[in-house]
Amino acid sequence: MKYLILGAGPSGLTFANKLLERGEKDFLVLEADSKAGGLCQSADVDGSAFDIGGGHFLDVKNPAVTDFVFRFLPEDEWDMYERDSRIDLYGDIIGSPIEANIWQLPEEKQKRYLDAIEVAGCNKGVAKPEKFTDWIVWKLGTAICEDYMLPYNKKMFGDDLDSLGTYWLEKLPNVSYEETKLSCQNHKPYGTQPGHAKFYYPKKYGYGEAFLRMADALGDRIRYNEPAVSIDYENRIVNDTYKADKIIVTVPWKSIKEHKGLPEELKADIDKLKYSSVVTQYVAENMDTPAHWIYYPDPAKAYHRILVRHNFCPGSKGYWTETNLTRYDRTAADRAGETYFVIDYAYPLNTIGKQELMKRFLDHTASKGIIGLGRWGEWQHFNSDVVIQRAMELAEII
Repeated sequence: MKYLILGAGPSGLTFANKLLERGEKDFLVLEADSKAGGLCQSADVDGSAFDIGGGHFLDVKNPAVTDFVFRFLPEDEWDMYERDSRIDLYGDIIGSPIEANIWQLPEEKQKRYLDAIEVAGCNKGVAKPEKFTDWIVWKLGTAICEDYMLPYNKKMFGDDLDSLGTYWLEKLPNVSYEETKLSCQNHKPYGTQPGHAKFYYPKKYGYGEAFLRMADALGDRIRYNEPAVSIDYENRIVNDTYKADKIIVTVPWKSIKEHKGLPEELKADIDKLKYSSVVTQYVAENMDTPAHWIYYPDPAKAYHRILVRHNFCPGSKGYWTETNLTRYDRTAADRAGETYFVIDYAYPLNTIGKQELMKRFLDHTASKGIIGLGRWGEWQHFNSDVVIQRAMELAEII
C-alpha cells in the first residue's frame, strides 16, 4: 500500500482522514486495541462518559482544528466552557496557575510567596540553571516550589525530577513578579493564560466520541486488535506482513518489540526514552465545587489531579482521579470493587537530552520513509489539539 498508519489515536485518525479528503484511498490503519481513540478513548461508567486516559478536552484556540473535528462531531453537539481549574493547596483552594492566583490566599501566605518570588533567580539576573529543580526555584521562588511545584511534579512524574530537562518549561504560563504583585493588589489574575482557557466538551458523549466517528469515516481501512510488533526499516514492512511506501508511526516506539535493520545506537536511543503510566479511577460522589479539574500537591493523597465530571459532562455524576501508577494500590482497589483504568503509556517524559535524541532518531527513520507523528511518534507531551494540527500539516506536506 502507499501509506501504513500505526495507531488509531487522534494523530493517526486525523492523518488518515486528511488522506481520504484528498482522494487518497491506498492506505491502512493498524490499531492494537479493539476500538479507536488511543489516549482519548471514553468508556461508559455509571451511566455516563468517563475519559479513561485522564482529562481530554478540545481547545478552542485553533479554528482549523476545531473545524476539522466538527466535520465528524458537529459543533452543535458540543458545549463550550470557560476553564475553571484550581489547586488544593493543603486545604486552601485557589485558581491555577498558582503565581497568578496567590491573591486568593490569606495575606500572610501571599506575603511569603511574594517575598520568595521577588528574590527568585530570574528576577535577580541569575543565569538560568540546567537542572529541573533548580530551574523551578529560579523561576518561581522557594515557597511555591516547596509547597506546590516540586511535590506535585514528583507525584506526577516520579522522584527523580533532575532527570528531566528544562527545555519544555517555557510552555508554562508566564507570570512575572510584577504581575503577581499586581494580582494581589487588585484581586484578579494577570499574565498569560494556561492551555484550555476555553474548551469544548461533547454534550452527550465522552471526548472519545469524536474519534470513534473519525474511525467510522475510514470504513474498512482500519484493522483492530493488531499491534505493531515489528518494523523492517530497510524494506518498510510491519509485522512481516504489511509493506508500504511510507509508514506513519503514532504508537510508542518502545511498544514495538522488534526493530529490524535499525542501527544499534538508535535501538539504544529507544531504550533511553522514558514515560509515565497513570491510573484513572471513578468516584461516584459529587464534589461541591464549580471547578472542572483540581490539582493536588499534597503527598498524603496518592492522586495528583481530579476531573470533576459532573461540571462538564451534562447529566453525569461523580469525578475521576488521576494517579501515577507507581503510587496506586491496585490490590486495595480490586478488594474495594473500584472502577479504574490503567494507562501504560500516559506521558512521555521530557528527560535531559531527549530533544537531541529524537531529532537524531526521527531524521534517520524519515530517511527510510518511516515518519513519527503525534505524542508518541514524536515523544512530546502534546495535547490532542496539537497532534491533530500536526497530522493535518503532515498530510499537506506529504
